[in-house]
Amino acid sequence: MIKRREFIKSAAAVGTAAIINPFGTISTIARDLNYFTINTFIENNPDAVFIMKTAVEDKFSAEAIKAAGLDFGRTVFIATDSAGTGTPLDGIFNIKPNLTSRGWWQSGYTVEGTMGVITDVNFVEGVIESMKELGVTAGNVHIREVNGIENLTDGGYAAMGERTGANIQVIGTQIGEISEDLVYWKDVPHGVYFNRIPFLSPVNTPDSLLLNISKFKTHSMGLTLCAKNIQGTIVARYQQHCSAYNTPMSVDSNHVQPGVWTAIQENYDRHVADNIPRWNTPGNNAAGGIGMETWASRCLDNNSITRPALHIIEGVYGRDGDFVEGPHDGFAQDFMTNVIIFGKNAIHVDIIGHWLAGHEPGNFGFFHIARERGFSALLNPMDVPVYEWKSDGSATLTPLNEFERTPLLTNYLWREGDEDLYHMVDEPFDYLTSIDRDYRRRKPESFALHQNYPNPFNPTTTIHYNLKRGGSVRLDIFNTRGQIVDVLVNGKQKHGSHMAVWNANNLPSGTYYYRLMTEGFSEAKKMILLR
Repeated sequence: MIKRREFIKSAAAVGTAAIINPFGTISTIARDLNYFTINTFIENNPDAVFIMKTAVEDKFSAEAIKAAGLDFGRTVFIATDSAGTGTPLDGIFNIKPNLTSRGWWQSGYTVEGTMGVITDVNFVEGVIESMKELGVTAGNVHIREVNGIENLTDGGYAAMGERTGANIQVIGTQIGEISEDLVYWKDVPHGVYFNRIPFLSPVNTPDSLLLNISKFKTHSMGLTLCAKNIQGTIVARYQQHCSAYNTPMSVDSNHVQPGVWTAIQENYDRHVADNIPRWNTPGNNAAGGIGMETWASRCLDNNSITRPALHIIEGVYGRDGDFVEGPHDGFAQDFMTNVIIFGKNAIHVDIIGHWLAGHEPGNFGFFHIARERGFSALLNPMDVPVYEWKSDGSATLTPLNEFERTPLLTNYLWREGDEDLYHMVDEPFDYLTSIDRDYRRRKPESFALHQNYPNPFNPTTTIHYNLKRGGSVRLDIFNTRGQIVDVLVNGKQKHGSHMAVWNANNLPSGTYYYRLMTEGFSEAKKMILLR
């Protein structure tokens, strides 16, 4: 069996772009690790998207799916002693799985047949257990949802809450009928539709942490991924972002921007003139372009004031169709897709999610509007830095086209007469806009070798560095006598951010040095192994 250090060396030798070990940020040195945070490499690369492959045989393999969630959490979450970068382990933690109503009212509904409508409960259980391993208080983990009360039973969430100790509530009550201590209001400073939104407390409360765990599935919005998923944290009626254009949402008019319908119409007309694909589809509801403009406006208002610590797409298995209904003899269907997609930027994560489902993200108006409103500078999925994240604690910067795609059919903005109701949105799209060209020119302004973390360490630490341009790279470890004790990287790498891991398990305590050498740059730094 290959050892981890041998794996790192061999991977570098064949030219992998970057190798990291999320476990490397966990130190066993005796100190108070009282805070929870996200792996530092993820935090330092907020534009990146990470893809973790799973190997679950079927969607009924509960233990295997739970293990995937546990492996994910163990590699992505860390404990730290830094109050400035973490949430106290006894603080407030919110998890938002996709617990939307799964179509129990439709003919043909079955529990097994609608599993792919929601985030798999076993995956979420694994994530929670990984948090508890770090010392998070189970009773301080809150799951809040406004839709899908049936998921407490049919989705298994009530039983999972009893097993883990997590606090799980599905609250479909609206303002005026819901207890005030269950509501937390936030203003929307630059909203298009909303100027105030009520959330199901403790979501969005000060100093709380939110993990957004969506499901890899299609919907009339295309794929209903991270950006859409968090609308389920909003109090009833206010969460109905899919309500048609020029149709009241049964909410307090004081919480809606004045002149909202005129503003949305003007935005819509401009976007049609800009040739956003399919945006000229008639219809005021979500099946039409101005209906989609309305939904996107509300959805992005919510995203502007809701900032999860991490956006995650659970794609152990994915689903096409629309809830119960779909293209398979009238029904939707689940497929073993075996991916977990995650990152700091919801738009980037969703762009990659759409691409992995076989669609071309430039054909979806939501991403154009998100870029226009400053949520992302990107539209082309090939411009998003993508890393493969592995369950053994390593990851590599990987071209997106090396990942397998699973076509998932959607009923998004159907071109009646030209395509089936459930279809692929995979028409070629020209991404050569000025914004994309500017982004392609962006590279790290300089070479940089950063201080390892943690330091002191025992026995594993990570080293982060930036390459102004690609080329041959070597990263060596020396002892105080100048002898090379390990070679972490020796091969060609692309420009951008990279991280390597060093496991000093077989070496004595003491001072060591690491040196980065590439064309036109060489620098060394000191680190301390303290057992």
